[in-house]
Amino acid sequence: MSEKIRVEGTITVHKYEPVAYEEPAEGPVLTRIHVEESFSGGIEGEGVVEFLQSADADGSASFVGIERVNGTLGGRTGTFLLQDQGGVADKIVTGAWFVVPGSGTAGLAGLRGTGGFRANLGENAEIWLEYWFE
Repeated sequence: MSEKIRVEGTITVHKYEPVAYEEPAEGPVLTRIHVEESFSGGIEGEGVVEFLQSADADGSASFVGIERVNGTLGGRTGTFLLQDQGGVADKIVTGAWFVVPGSGTAGLAGLRGTGGFRANLGENAEIWLEYWFE
């Protein structure tokens, strides 16, 4: 394992398309959410992600997702996948993610890492990633 490097940045959401796939009379609503976004800062590039979310009537939620990032990290260019999990509470979105092992392509082959994100609901997310190469 090479040395771990920490980067920070921002995600700007360009497309947010939620579609409920189960709305029971009682209990959380299940929704698929398609998101297209851009990364700036320590990660420069574009991302596309599909989230599955359960949302309660009070606005709290839990979600998981897989995202493909196409961009540049540490001067290397390629694509990689992030696996996300997180939630919404009191209009704050928080989550953690990791680089899916083996998902890096081109200059990002061998990429590994962990990180997270935080945002006020409906605003840009502040992100961080601690990464290394195998």
